[in-house]
Amino acid sequence: MSADLLHDDVATMLRAGDHRYTTGRRRVVAALHTAANPVTIPQILEVETSLAQSSVYRNLAILEEVGVVARIVTHDDHARYELAETLTDDHHHHLICTTCGAVSDFELPPKVERTLDAAFAASAAAANFQIDGHRLDLVGSCADCS
Repeated sequence: MSADLLHDDVATMLRAGDHRYTTGRRRVVAALHTAANPVTIPQILEVETSLAQSSVYRNLAILEEVGVVARIVTHDDHARYELAETLTDDHHHHLICTTCGAVSDFELPPKVERTLDAAFAASAAAANFQIDGHRLDLVGSCADCS
């Protein structure tokens, strides 16, 4: 997705949540848009040096609230953040290292995704649960730590 379309969609989502698309929020979104993998707040601050740490925390909370950002919690001190799949049209899953906290993305073949979707739908139906989507995190040790 182009940066212009992304920013238009984010502005719409923020307005729907009664929030403004401030310069600080725009910079946070831009940093997430350019990131190759989910990033920590310190990593966002390395890219957007004009932002204050407290501002990034506040802006990420609002962006998460309106569905712009997804937060990935790991065992270490820093959550990772990425743009929500609804904005990127990039359905993927995560490899989370329990040693160093690194998070990387991976995709499954479409046939495997369809099989998982069917299994999830059956489980949800049995529990009378409505599915909005799914996330799959594999937890273990990355190549550097194993």
